[in-house]
Amino acid sequence: MSTHALNVGIVQHSNSDDLAQNILITEQGIRDAAKQGAKLVILQELHRSLYFCQTENTDLFDLAETIPGPSTLYFGKLAQELNIVIVTSLFEKRATGLYHNTAVVIESDGSIAGKYRKMHIPDDPGFYEKFYFTPGDMGFTPIDTSVGKLGVLICWDQWFPEGARLMAMAGAELLIYPTAIGWDPRDDKDEQIRQRDAWIISQRAHAIANGIPVISVNRVGHEHDPSGQSDGITFWGNSFVAGPQGEMLLHASEDKEQVSVVKVDQAQSESVRRIWPYLRDRRIDHYQDLCKIYRD
Repeated sequence: MSTHALNVGIVQHSNSDDLAQNILITEQGIRDAAKQGAKLVILQELHRSLYFCQTENTDLFDLAETIPGPSTLYFGKLAQELNIVIVTSLFEKRATGLYHNTAVVIESDGSIAGKYRKMHIPDDPGFYEKFYFTPGDMGFTPIDTSVGKLGVLICWDQWFPEGARLMAMAGAELLIYPTAIGWDPRDDKDEQIRQRDAWIISQRAHAIANGIPVISVNRVGHEHDPSGQSDGITFWGNSFVAGPQGEMLLHASEDKEQVSVVKVDQAQSESVRRIWPYLRDRRIDHYQDLCKIYRD
């Protein structure tokens, strides 16, 4: 496990239907984070466009791109120029009729260090992702980079302890979640608070249970529902970085765009894991039923 401090940058912003403008906002955020000393910069889920999964529309497959492709080239040049590692989130076109929600890790020399295809795909009102994305087929494998082994997952994955555990078991030194999550504006304030707090608590628990930091980067702003069937989604921001005991190292705004950098002491994970040896005490001889859908 790495024993150095790492400056981690998060870029939280709103999106419009102007793809070129979105990219410029993202690039400026990356540059701002690098200027603040970030060596690893995390972007939010599907940062190129509006969150298009609010409705089912085959025309929106035009947003998908190949990997490698235009975005990996664009962010590769930026990573090389700034000498940083970037975690992007793209709508991957693997073949016509076959698409994934894919995170790509760009190394500081501009090359693709690796990618992760979202494994858990939601299908809920306003989040019709099963229409657009085939579930990932690459498993839970950390990506080796110059700043450490990154356990990259995506949004809905963050609610499942199994994914976090498998990444940690494979040597991940950080858990990273590009995210697009928000409220139905019709929910009352108490319900909104419960949802937001559950989201934060679940991910802080992954940090604690595995003894490694968690980085979660969400978008902000209201995006209307093109179908007109709902009041759209108000993305709740709250991007954060938690340490290996779940301690909050960085907590971003709920409703404002924000670029922030925080120092993550990776030696802390080494210390915490020695005191709290969860991996040592796992009873794998009695976990077989975890591979069942349900114990009837």
